[in-house]
Formats: sequence, C-alpha cells, structure tokens
Amino acid sequence: MLFHVRMDVQLPRDLPAQARAEIVSREKAYSQELQRAGKWPQLWRIAGEYANFSVLDVESTDELHEILSGLPLFDYMSIAVTPLATHPSKI
Repeated sequence: MLFHVRMDVQLPRDLPAQARAEIVSREKAYSQELQRAGKWPQLWRIAGEYANFSVLDVESTDELHEILSGLPLFDYMSIAVTPLATHPSKI
C-alpha cells in the first residue's frame, strides 16, 4: 500500500541546541533505516519549509501508523496522509 505523507515540523524555539541536534540525528537514522528497508522509497524536502513530502510503501495502515508514530520528531509534527492508487493512464 502506498501513501503520500506530508510532514511539517515545528520544533520549540526554546529547545536547547544539544537536544535539538540529538533528536534530529535520531530522526535521520530512523528514516534512513526505513529507506534502506524499502518502506520509505521517496523523501522530498519542501523548499523553504521545515517539511517534507514522502511516499511510504507499507503492508497496512497499522504499519503506517507504527512507522509514523515511531518518528523521533513525531511529537513536533503535523502529518497529513493520503492513500494512493494506481492511475489508469500510468505507463
């Protein structure tokens, strides 16, 4: 199952630099692990924003929820999920 996911990050301005660096590092490692496993085949930064568009390829909505809620930055994100279906005109 493919899902288009928009993630907008809003880290608190008063978050100490060391804590920010640590959580961002954990987020990067987690997302790269999922990319290597084929669960996160597309990841695109949205220019000028602390946000991304991603495509996740998962077995179920439960797996999607588990992956998204496992993101270290999850508590600081707004997430919008759109299920994707094959387009009949796709070559």
